[in-house]
Amino acid sequence: MLVYIAFAIALFFAMNIGASGAAAAMGVSYGSGAIKHRKVALVICALGILLGAVIGGGEVVKTIGSGIIPESILTVELVIVILASATLSLFFANLIGIPLSTSEVTVGSVVGVGIAYQSVYIQKLLIVMSFWVIVPIISFVIAFVCGWLLKKKKTPTQQKWKKPLAVLVIATGFFEAFSAGMNNVANAVGPLVGAGMISTSTGVIAGGLAVAVGALLLGDRVIETNGKKITDFTVGEGCIISGTGASLVTAASVFGLPVPLTQVTTSSIIGIGAAKSGFTSDQRQVIVQMLKVWVVSPVFSLVISYGLVKLVVETDFYAFVVLISGCIATYGILSLIKTTKQKQENQKMTA
Repeated sequence: MLVYIAFAIALFFAMNIGASGAAAAMGVSYGSGAIKHRKVALVICALGILLGAVIGGGEVVKTIGSGIIPESILTVELVIVILASATLSLFFANLIGIPLSTSEVTVGSVVGVGIAYQSVYIQKLLIVMSFWVIVPIISFVIAFVCGWLLKKKKTPTQQKWKKPLAVLVIATGFFEAFSAGMNNVANAVGPLVGAGMISTSTGVIAGGLAVAVGALLLGDRVIETNGKKITDFTVGEGCIISGTGASLVTAASVFGLPVPLTQVTTSSIIGIGAAKSGFTSDQRQVIVQMLKVWVVSPVFSLVISYGLVKLVVETDFYAFVVLISGCIATYGILSLIKTTKQKQENQKMTA
């Protein structure tokens, strides 16, 4: 029964990853008009995710499953705790409208279990966390330089370059979906693989299919939102944004490093914007928001997973108090972030 529960949570988690994150990969293509129909964009996205997971998702799966904590301590119960903690973290965050990184939330859940059993590979964890900062910075620099060069060049006639740019933006969107498959599928199936409940090869196929199905069935609203948001960018700038994020996430996946695709893409957008018009107050607010999410995402899921281990697995009632207190404190931080953001938006509207 517990095995079925673990697989059900992993499936649900994977589908939500596909809906909330992976489907956004084709936002530039859809928003720019290179792809006219949402379903076509989602099908291309799903294929990219599945191929990325099957071809290159194994290394990140190993990191999530056995690179941060010893796989010897993973049981079916602990796999359920890890996946449930990550899913609950995302659910609570969605309730109050704060975007969290699935990679950071999953790593936080794994670390919470490791801390409960005093078994964490600190060196590997520090490497992973350092790349959560390094990769978005590199993304910003690359996008800024490319945006600056694009600004210096004269805009080509639209008729001459319309078809080549349309093909290019679709290709970079597919590449971004491919990189999402390589990196994000591990969040759902990594704990299953680490506990020996499924092999790595089977895990990446099953996880890739689940994420792809999530993008197909649940990704309509996400791709519509992202498509509208990118209308301020030209097709060429959209290619830079998607291509930069996809290249860096793919490179990180080769080395088994789970990185936040959303933050990498956001950094590219900020880089393009800074190249066009310099740093604005809005961009600085986005950077502050990203830093807050970077801190809160793993801490929130860590507190939940640690508390669940102590309460459910070890039946330690004292841990229940710790869990509730930690969740209340983290919820307060998340609410404060949202309130601050709303106040800033209201001030801008008033001005």
